[in-house]
Amino acid sequence: MKKDIDFGLVEGVAIGIAKSESELGEEVWNVYLLNSNAFPLKNVFVTSKGYGTVDGDEVKTSVLRHMFEEVEAKSFVQVEPIDPAIFHINNEYWVSYYVGSQIYDKKFIFVPGAIAEENLIEISVLGMKGVLHR
Repeated sequence: MKKDIDFGLVEGVAIGIAKSESELGEEVWNVYLLNSNAFPLKNVFVTSKGYGTVDGDEVKTSVLRHMFEEVEAKSFVQVEPIDPAIFHINNEYWVSYYVGSQIYDKKFIFVPGAIAEENLIEISVLGMKGVLHR
Protein backbone atom coordinates (compact mmCIF):
# COMPACT_ATOMS: atom_id res chain seq x y z
CA MET A 1 0.00 0.00 0.00
CA LYS A 2 1.10 3.53 -0.73
CA LYS A 3 1.06 4.47 2.98
CA ASP A 4 3.73 1.82 3.60
CA ILE A 5 6.18 3.24 1.07
CA ASP A 6 8.88 5.58 2.37
CA PHE A 7 8.90 8.42 -0.15
CA GLY A 8 11.93 10.67 0.21
CA LEU A 9 11.67 14.45 0.51
CA VAL A 10 11.71 16.00 -2.96
CA GLU A 11 14.41 18.67 -3.30
CA GLY A 12 15.98 20.28 -6.34
CA VAL A 13 13.13 19.28 -8.65
CA ALA A 14 10.67 21.78 -10.11
CA ILE A 15 8.03 22.17 -12.79
CA GLY A 16 8.24 25.23 -15.01
CA ILE A 17 5.68 26.48 -17.48
CA ALA A 18 7.40 28.83 -19.91
CA LYS A 19 6.58 30.66 -23.08
CA SER A 20 8.64 30.95 -26.20
CA GLU A 21 8.14 31.89 -29.82
CA SER A 22 7.56 29.37 -32.60
CA GLU A 23 9.25 29.53 -36.00
CA LEU A 24 6.10 31.30 -37.22
CA GLY A 25 6.36 33.98 -34.52
CA GLU A 26 3.47 32.59 -32.46
CA GLU A 27 3.51 32.42 -28.67
CA VAL A 28 3.97 28.81 -27.49
CA TRP A 29 3.73 27.51 -23.91
CA ASN A 30 5.45 24.32 -22.71
CA VAL A 31 5.80 22.43 -19.45
CA TYR A 32 9.31 21.48 -18.29
CA LEU A 33 10.69 19.25 -15.54
CA LEU A 34 13.83 20.82 -14.06
CA ASN A 35 16.48 18.91 -12.11
CA SER A 36 18.85 21.26 -10.27
CA ASN A 37 20.44 18.41 -8.30
CA ALA A 38 24.03 17.23 -8.82
CA PHE A 39 22.72 13.74 -9.66
CA PRO A 40 20.40 12.34 -12.34
CA LEU A 41 16.81 11.27 -11.78
CA LYS A 42 15.96 7.77 -13.02
CA ASN A 43 12.68 6.29 -14.26
CA VAL A 44 10.86 9.61 -14.09
CA PHE A 45 7.09 9.36 -14.44
CA VAL A 46 4.97 12.51 -14.85
CA THR A 47 1.18 12.49 -14.86
CA SER A 48 -0.64 15.66 -15.87
CA LYS A 49 -4.26 16.70 -15.67
CA GLY A 50 -6.38 19.81 -15.45
CA TYR A 51 -9.51 20.25 -13.35
CA GLY A 52 -11.73 22.92 -11.87
CA THR A 53 -15.10 24.64 -12.01
CA VAL A 54 -16.12 27.08 -14.73
CA ASP A 55 -19.47 28.87 -14.50
CA GLY A 56 -20.64 26.27 -11.98
CA ASP A 57 -19.74 23.33 -14.19
CA GLU A 58 -17.02 20.82 -13.39
CA VAL A 59 -14.24 20.78 -16.00
CA LYS A 60 -11.62 18.03 -16.48
CA THR A 61 -8.92 17.49 -19.07
CA SER A 62 -7.57 14.15 -20.19
CA VAL A 63 -4.91 12.57 -17.98
CA LEU A 64 -1.57 12.40 -19.80
CA ARG A 65 1.36 10.22 -18.74
CA HIS A 66 5.01 10.78 -19.63
CA MET A 67 8.03 8.58 -18.95
CA PHE A 68 11.69 9.64 -19.04
CA GLU A 69 14.38 7.03 -18.43
CA GLU A 70 16.71 9.68 -17.04
CA VAL A 71 16.83 13.42 -16.41
CA GLU A 72 20.49 14.40 -16.21
CA ALA A 73 21.90 16.43 -13.30
CA LYS A 74 21.54 20.21 -13.71
CA SER A 75 19.24 19.83 -16.72
CA PHE A 76 15.62 19.80 -17.83
CA VAL A 77 13.24 17.95 -20.14
CA GLN A 78 10.18 19.20 -21.97
CA VAL A 79 7.16 17.35 -20.63
CA GLU A 80 4.39 18.62 -22.90
CA PRO A 81 2.93 21.67 -24.60
CA ILE A 82 0.13 23.43 -22.71
CA ASP A 83 -2.75 25.46 -24.11
CA PRO A 84 -3.34 28.87 -22.45
CA ALA A 85 -7.07 28.09 -22.70
CA ILE A 86 -6.70 25.91 -19.57
CA PHE A 87 -4.76 28.40 -17.41
CA HIS A 88 -8.05 29.25 -15.62
CA ILE A 89 -8.28 25.78 -14.02
CA ASN A 90 -5.92 23.79 -11.78
CA ASN A 91 -3.06 22.19 -13.72
CA GLU A 92 -1.54 19.30 -11.77
CA TYR A 93 1.75 17.51 -12.44
CA TRP A 94 2.45 14.44 -10.32
CA VAL A 95 6.13 13.52 -10.53
CA SER A 96 7.68 10.24 -9.34
CA TYR A 97 11.30 9.21 -9.81
CA TYR A 98 14.17 7.19 -8.35
CA VAL A 99 17.58 8.15 -7.05
CA GLY A 100 19.34 4.86 -6.47
CA SER A 101 16.74 2.56 -4.88
CA GLN A 102 14.86 5.43 -3.16
CA ILE A 103 11.57 6.55 -4.70
CA TYR A 104 10.45 10.19 -4.60
CA ASP A 105 6.99 11.52 -5.29
CA LYS A 106 5.43 15.02 -5.38
CA LYS A 107 2.40 16.83 -6.80
CA PHE A 108 2.90 20.28 -8.31
CA ILE A 109 -0.38 22.19 -8.72
CA PHE A 110 -0.65 25.46 -10.62
CA VAL A 111 -3.85 27.05 -9.31
CA PRO A 112 -6.13 29.17 -11.51
CA GLY A 113 -4.50 32.49 -12.30
CA ALA A 114 -0.97 31.34 -11.39
CA ILE A 115 0.15 31.13 -15.01
CA ALA A 116 -0.15 34.82 -15.89
CA GLU A 117 2.08 37.57 -17.33
CA GLU A 118 2.44 39.28 -13.94
CA ASN A 119 3.85 36.06 -12.41
CA LEU A 120 6.50 35.37 -15.04
CA ILE A 121 10.12 35.22 -13.94
CA GLU A 122 13.33 34.48 -15.81
CA ILE A 123 14.03 30.74 -15.62
CA SER A 124 17.75 30.81 -16.33
CA VAL A 125 18.24 27.10 -17.11
CA LEU A 126 15.53 27.38 -19.79
CA GLY A 127 16.56 30.81 -21.03
CA MET A 128 12.85 31.73 -21.00
CA LYS A 129 10.30 33.55 -18.90
CA GLY A 130 7.77 31.42 -17.11
CA VAL A 131 6.19 30.32 -13.85
CA LEU A 132 8.19 28.01 -11.61
CA HIS A 133 6.76 25.63 -9.00
CA ARG A 134 9.18 24.01 -6.54
